[in-house]
Amino acid sequence: MASPAPTAAPTTAERIRSACVRPGGAMIAVEGLDPSTTSVHHLLGDGSVAITVPVDGPLAASVVSAGNAGIQAVLEMTDYAPLPLREPVRSLVWIQGVLRDVPTAEVPALLDLIAAADPNPALLQVNPGPEETPHALMRLEIESVVVADSTGAESVALGELLGARPDPFCAMESCWLQHMESAHRDVVDRLAARLPASLRQGRVRPLALDRYGVQLRVEGADGDHDVRLPFGKPVDDVTSLSRAIRVLMGCPFLNGLRARGV
Repeated sequence: MASPAPTAAPTTAERIRSACVRPGGAMIAVEGLDPSTTSVHHLLGDGSVAITVPVDGPLAASVVSAGNAGIQAVLEMTDYAPLPLREPVRSLVWIQGVLRDVPTAEVPALLDLIAAADPNPALLQVNPGPEETPHALMRLEIESVVVADSTGAESVALGELLGARPDPFCAMESCWLQHMESAHRDVVDRLAARLPASLRQGRVRPLALDRYGVQLRVEGADGDHDVRLPFGKPVDDVTSLSRAIRVLMGCPFLNGLRARGV
């Protein structure tokens, strides 16, 4: 019986979970108001997203005045490539739902819950010092989730999203790709050698790295092309990740050969 093919890429739900834990790049939009940036966008186990907005802004005022009814809002998270690419946006995530203020009595416990999973310094803005602008903690009760990238758009069910986990390397991915680009072009070149001959004429850049494989961006004269090189199996730690990348590179000492004298 043939072995099943390796999983080639993260599921849509996994990609969204990873976007939720990456810092920055998030906006909350409400009809009739200018979009507001939010430095906190933490997915909670009850199917809501905790966000922060300036207390003295029009968005906070609108949500507070709406009371328990809340207001319809859309959280947009932009996943930017960590390198200066021709097209820097890797994907967009839109989470639509009802935005409500978190009651004052519940704020400390919710802050502790978020900080235990993600000690984001922006959480300190909710209870800031006297010289800082205070932020309000709010919940976006999720009604729909959609992610879009160069291949198209796809929605994901809330249950599937809550059952997924972020990629174990998403917090380190940016630093690794930047280091690969600046200090290890030989790695990129050897990975590029696995691409179809028609794609090797463009400029090859590392685009993404996750537990399932490496994704390369080819910036060619005819446009951009993204190609994923999957690992033989998903990896979960730095040691197995390093080995998987070496296998993709074609390192001979991981394919049955040994160095002389060993």
